[in-house]
Amino acid sequence: MVKLILRQNESIQEAVRRFRKLVERSGIKREMRRREYYEKPSVIKRRARIRAERRSRQNRTPLA
Repeated sequence: MVKLILRQNESIQEAVRRFRKLVERSGIKREMRRREYYEKPSVIKRRARIRAERRSRQNRTPLA
């Protein structure tokens, strides 16, 4: 949970800007978008496998 304590003499716009940055950094926005719709377990596994394959391809060193 993100908590924001208003600073002395801080405008609402500055507080909202700081709040948005805190939410962005904490990953709440990404999590909300991910949970917006139900996703079948098979789709989650497939996406994880594809991501792992891409990672392994990038980390592979060329044989030269």
